[in-house]
Amino acid sequence: MQVARTVAEVRTWVAQARKAGKRIGLVPTMGALHVGHASLIDAATARCDFVVVTIFVNPTQFGPGEDLETYPRPFEEDAALCLQHGVDVIFAPSPEEMYPLENVTWVTVEKLTDPLCGRSRPGHFRGVTTVCTKLFNIVMPDIAFFGQKDAQQALVIRRMVADLNQPLEIVVCPTVRESDGLAVSSRNRYLDEQQRRDATVLYRALQACQEMIEAGQRNADEIRGAMIGVLREVPALKVEYVSLADAESLEEPVQLQGQILVAIAAHLGPARLIDNFLLDVPDQ
Repeated sequence: MQVARTVAEVRTWVAQARKAGKRIGLVPTMGALHVGHASLIDAATARCDFVVVTIFVNPTQFGPGEDLETYPRPFEEDAALCLQHGVDVIFAPSPEEMYPLENVTWVTVEKLTDPLCGRSRPGHFRGVTTVCTKLFNIVMPDIAFFGQKDAQQALVIRRMVADLNQPLEIVVCPTVRESDGLAVSSRNRYLDEQQRRDATVLYRALQACQEMIEAGQRNADEIRGAMIGVLREVPALKVEYVSLADAESLEEPVQLQGQILVAIAAHLGPARLIDNFLLDVPDQ
C-alpha cells in the first residue's frame, strides 16, 4: 500500500494501474475510519482492481463554530485499517495541496441542498460537491463509493455526476449499525457513555416511523409527531429536523407514497448525529 501526499503522486500511481487495465475505485473519507468505512472499502475491492481511499478533512465543508479543528485525525489507525482491507493507495493531502490558492471556483447543486442538513449548514454542500469534483478529477475513478448514512450527500453527489456528465458510477452502500441500532459514525467518539446510550433514540424513532407506515399510516404530520415524541424521551437531545421526504426530490408530501427518505438530525452533547431509513410506501 502506498501513501500519496500530493496530487502528482496519486496521479502517478493511478496512471500505472490504469495502464495495466485495472478498474479504479475511489472511497472519499475524512478519516477517523470505522467499520462503516471498511464496508465501503470492501465494496470497492469487490468491484475494482485498484482502490484509492482519500483521507482529507475538507475545510470548505465546515461552517463557523463547527468541529474542523477538533475533528479526529488518527492517521496511523486509519492506515492500518486501509492496509487490512486491501487498499492500494491512500491519498492524504494537506489543505494547501488541495487548495493552493484562494478558491474562487465552486461546484453548486441547487434545490437538493436547500432542505435537511443544508438548511442549518449553509455552504456545507458547496464544499462537499467542490471537493468531490476535485477528487474525481484527480483520481479519475471508474466507481466512487459513498454511505447511505449521509443520504443527502449521496443524493447530491449522484445528481451532480449525472448533471455534469462526469464519467464515473456512484455506488451508495447500506448504513452500518452497532448491535443496538446506532448508525456508526466518526463523531460517535465525541459521546460519553450515557450519551452513547441515549443516541440510540434516533434509531428507535426511525423504527417507530417504519412501524406506523407498515400499520397503514400515510399522514406525514402524524408520523413526524410520533417520531418527535420518541426523541423527546431523551431530554438532552436537541432535535434539528425530522423529515419525511421524497427520496429523489427531497420534497415533503402531506401523504406518503413511493420511496421516502425518513431522516433525523439532532445534537447530543458535543456531537451532531444524523440517521435515516429509505422506505418504500405502497399504495393503500
